[in-house]
Amino acid sequence: MAVADSFLTQLKSLLGGNAVLSRACDLKLYEYDGGVDKAPPEVVVFPRSTEQVVALVKLAAEQHMPIVGRGAGTGLSGGAIARAGGMMISFARMNRILEIDIENERALVQPGVVNLEISLAAAPFGYFYAPDPSSQRACTVGGNVAENAGGPHTLAHGVTANHVVSLEAVLPDGTVVHAGGVAPDQPGYDLLGLLTGSEGTLALVTKIGVRLMKQRESVQTLLAVYGSTDEAGDTVGELTARGIVPVALEMLDGPMLRMVEAATHAGYPLDAAAVLLIEVEGLKEAVEEDAGRISAVCRDCGARDVRVAQTAEERDLLWKGRKNAFGAIGRVSPTYYVQDGVVPRTKIAPTLRAIGEIGRKYSLEISNVFHAGDGNMHPIIPFDPRRSGDLERAQKAGEEILDFCIEAGGSITGEHGVGMEKMELLGHQFSADTLELIASFKKLFDPQCALNPGKVLPTGKGCLEIRQLPAQVF
Repeated sequence: MAVADSFLTQLKSLLGGNAVLSRACDLKLYEYDGGVDKAPPEVVVFPRSTEQVVALVKLAAEQHMPIVGRGAGTGLSGGAIARAGGMMISFARMNRILEIDIENERALVQPGVVNLEISLAAAPFGYFYAPDPSSQRACTVGGNVAENAGGPHTLAHGVTANHVVSLEAVLPDGTVVHAGGVAPDQPGYDLLGLLTGSEGTLALVTKIGVRLMKQRESVQTLLAVYGSTDEAGDTVGELTARGIVPVALEMLDGPMLRMVEAATHAGYPLDAAAVLLIEVEGLKEAVEEDAGRISAVCRDCGARDVRVAQTAEERDLLWKGRKNAFGAIGRVSPTYYVQDGVVPRTKIAPTLRAIGEIGRKYSLEISNVFHAGDGNMHPIIPFDPRRSGDLERAQKAGEEILDFCIEAGGSITGEHGVGMEKMELLGHQFSADTLELIASFKKLFDPQCALNPGKVLPTGKGCLEIRQLPAQVF
């Protein structure tokens, strides 16, 4: 649906001509994220301030136009796709770190700030920002807040919600609200908790206060090598049983580590069935003791080798392999479908077996790279969009995997969000009454369903989704 020239004139008057995109060739760049669905917006705008966001929201309301907020577009569940068309508000130009407050161990940032930039800005003071998604060199803090993103090093420190201390947000009617503050334990309802992870369906976040953490004195990174995925999975449960909590605990199975090694030459053994990448940090003496205990547990559970990175460069190379894993897949498959289920740590080994069985059922070579420490599984399902039915098989396999996660006592998402990809599966996890309660929050904040319509809630469970259009897929 084309946007009226008069409306475009209003937008350009507000933002400037170079901050408004409406040509079809430009809009195609914003019709997708890191998932498999596509749907183009009708116009993309680039505000630079909260005041401009307020004005945009009010203009969209006058046109009865849906709004989708967008960060870097690295999401994996269709959260930043304009499923109902309308206006896409890109926060790419609201990308300033407004304040580094070391005395209170806080930073105040705009939503378009890239995740890693916070740690780089805080590093000269001896601080860092803990949540570290694998896409941290590209993903934005606003997107991290929307999805409640995690990352390898949030096992001990917590996910985004544990590090957001304040939010400024714009409601669909243009009202600006504030939640949280520098002081901890703010009174009243936990609006921070409600808005963090709401996937852009309740409000548009325009400022974010985050917690900074002191850099640790010492860090050690271990690579445990296994002849079976069961032994690696059992190690995770045994570490928990012995009260050992590393700062990071990642797992790559054989097919995945071979793809990663071919791409990054990180030093992963090509003949292994699985590896665990484990990191501990803290005071030097405590780190050495914990590394020794972890090494013993790994060997007790069947690890054939446990290596300790001897230099910072070796440690960085091991993490480069893990964090570039998704990119490495492109060497063997033109496209892939990644899932994000969660299971209890004690169910990792049976879940990996179930994933293997589902892959064989659908003739799919599924590999795995995931946050083993908190049971956040990321099965990678390759498919070729040029082959008829390939995507459908991948999606059916993904749904069966997530259903298994639910049956195991877990969840359909740990950090990628529900978006449009898993919205129908939300009904597999929650009862009708629970879904109605969730929908009541959506209706309270957004009675006209203007913000990110067609996301999170199953069809028919949310408010009226205006002008909903079917999304395309590859």
